[in-house]
Amino acid sequence: MNLPNRLTVSRFALTGLFWVAVFAQFPGNRSCALVLFGLASLTDYLDGKIARERKLITDFGALMDPLADKILTCSAFIAFIELHRIEAWMVAVIVGRELAITGLRLLAASKQVVLAAERLGKHKTISQITTILVTLLAMSLPEWGDAGHLVVSFALLGRPWIGTLEQATQWLAVTLTLYSGATYLWRNRHLYLGDM
Repeated sequence: MNLPNRLTVSRFALTGLFWVAVFAQFPGNRSCALVLFGLASLTDYLDGKIARERKLITDFGALMDPLADKILTCSAFIAFIELHRIEAWMVAVIVGRELAITGLRLLAASKQVVLAAERLGKHKTISQITTILVTLLAMSLPEWGDAGHLVVSFALLGRPWIGTLEQATQWLAVTLTLYSGATYLWRNRHLYLGDM
């Protein structure tokens, strides 16, 4: 197994550890979850970069890399519902989009068609990861003592800035997720509409 594929597999393990850290009851667990998610996101960046630069692209990587990404981000968003950090309907939109696009790619593969990732989809992924990191930061700040209190005490629009940023990134992620999904489905409608 080459290095990019090892990084992809490590993202599955980091996702499991992240899930444990989010819900475990130990001092600094939320900060630990923030670090673990950050590391997992870094493997997402590195595995693709290394695979392209060293020409190590494999069928395994092509299949497992996007799957690992979706499991990582969807797990985080689902955890946030339980922790009352995001509205359930927002997560339903995000997870629904990921399932729809995965289904479309499977349909394309059955017809020997490869659907490449689009720039808009990459922006969507960046917005989702940013949302998760901001949410985890907001959850972690109370664990940082006086330093965390100092960061939170700055206000924006009459409320702590981190809360405003958290909501703004959530809305941006949902909007980009919906738009990118609808665009991708429309551009590839020939796959599921045929000659209709």
